[in-house]
This record gives sequence, C-alpha cells and structure tokens, in this order.
Amino acid sequence: MAKYIANRLFAMLITLWIIVTITFFLMHAIPGSPFNQERNTSEAVQQNLEAHYHLNEPVFVQYFIYLKSLATLDFGPSIKQSSTSVNEMIGRGFPVSAELGMLSLVIAVISGVILGIFAALKHNGIIDYIAMTFAVVGISVPNFIMATLLIQQLAVTWEVFPVATWSSPLHMVLPAVALATGPMAIIARLTRSSMIEVLNQDYILTAKAKGMSTYQIVIKHAMRNAVLPVITILGTLVAGVLTGSFVIEKIFAIPGMGKYFINGINDRDYPVIMGTTVFYSAFLIMMLFIVDIAYGILDPRIKLHKRGN
Repeated sequence: MAKYIANRLFAMLITLWIIVTITFFLMHAIPGSPFNQERNTSEAVQQNLEAHYHLNEPVFVQYFIYLKSLATLDFGPSIKQSSTSVNEMIGRGFPVSAELGMLSLVIAVISGVILGIFAALKHNGIIDYIAMTFAVVGISVPNFIMATLLIQQLAVTWEVFPVATWSSPLHMVLPAVALATGPMAIIARLTRSSMIEVLNQDYILTAKAKGMSTYQIVIKHAMRNAVLPVITILGTLVAGVLTGSFVIEKIFAIPGMGKYFINGINDRDYPVIMGTTVFYSAFLIMMLFIVDIAYGILDPRIKLHKRGN
C-alpha cells in the first residue's frame, strides 16, 4: 500500500507538471499582452509594467521563474488587481466554490442512488420508466439551461427562492440543484443497472429464500456492491461539477472561483489564469487519488499493489 501511494504521488506530480507546462505555453502563445487592453496607458508605461511582471523576458525564462515561485506555492500577484495576490483570490473564492460543489454532490449522490434503487426494485414498471425518463432529461439538458429554467419558474414566476449572491441557505438551493441535475441522472442510471445485476446474484437469491425483507436485502447486502461503480466515477463527477460550477457561478452571481477565472480570461491576467488552473488541477488529481484509495477499501477484492504480484 505504501509503495502504491508513493508511486501515485510521483505520478500526480508529473501529471501536474505537464498541465502547468501545457497551460503556460498555450497561454503565452496567444498574441498580445495583458497591457495592450489599457487604452490610456503610454507605451513606456506598458514596457515598465511588462518588465515588472517579467513579460519582456523570453518565454522559457518566464516559465522557469513561474516554476520557481510555484515551488513555494506562490501564484504571484494579479496583473489587473496589483494589490491582490492570486493566493488571496483563491482563499476567498475556493471556499464558496467548494461549498457549492459539495452541496451539489451530496444532492446528486443521495438522490441519484435512491432513484436508481427504486428503479431497479420496480424494474420495467412505471416507477422505473419515470425515473429513467427523468435521468435522460437530466443528462440531455445542460446545467446552464437548467439554471435558467429554475430561475424563470422558481425565482421569477413563483418567487419561491431568491437569486444572485451566496448569502443565505435559500440562495444555495437553485444553483446547487442546477449543478446536481446532470450528475444525479448519471448516478441514477448507473445505480439502476448495477443494482439489477446485483439483485440477480446467488447470495441475494439465498437471502430471499431465508425470508429476509427487501429492505434488509438492499441495505445489508445489495447496496454496498451496487454503489461501487458510483464510487469509481466520483472523481470524474467532481471534475464535472467543479468545472461546470464556473458557468453556474456566473449565472447566479456567486463570488466563487469561477468569477476570478472568467475575469482573468477576459483581462488576459496570466497569474490568475495559471493560478486557478494549477489549483483546480491539483485538487482534481488529489480527488481521483482519494477515490482510488476509497475504492480499494470498500471492495476487499481489490488489492493496491504492483502488477504481476
């Protein structure tokens, strides 16, 4: 186990370095400078600003300067907001984005698993058809369309929930539901197919023959094996929820990471773009690692060791 973790940590560092390198050179391959957008700034001032942020250096020199600062976990100052560092922006925005993401995942996992279990227990019945129709709609409709529909119906027409900002529990409902709809549909379909397969296993049939109730069979025997595929895709779902939250945050005016990332792209703010990209990449890589470890713990048949042993 220790050797597996060490190998994975090394692979994670290599993956993160590749992401940093590709993002850095792609970003600098775009013609222009962040200061070209400043119409009232003289050429001399622009040159001084570029020298201050090392933008007048060759791109490989800039790359090694950035790697050096990244090694100390310093993402540098924002170009457009010189009084604010990227670390401070992440410190303010990530807790909000994480809260939205975790709330959405909790809604998606709980509702998706419950929906999938009921669909499997009522296989080819009316509940099954309703659940799978809902799942298809959830997968087909993008979250920004779902967000617009929720705002129109529940905030504008019926005035049930408020919109914009992130100041109260009621403000959290609509963005969390909009962000959770897609993952919930995926989890429901996956849980249904997995549960149907598990319910036909010999040990489940034996439990039925012993007179165990459906509730006991599902909770004590079937659920643990049925949710293993859900655990497998959690890392991917986390990635989808976090990247999708950028759009949702923009629609609902939530002061999360998406706000800084989108503003950074619009302003060509290199440190902000790089800082948010590197931070999210590291976070997602770590989440995938945690999911792999959790999968091995939940399923004793899986051994985390070197191939060939």
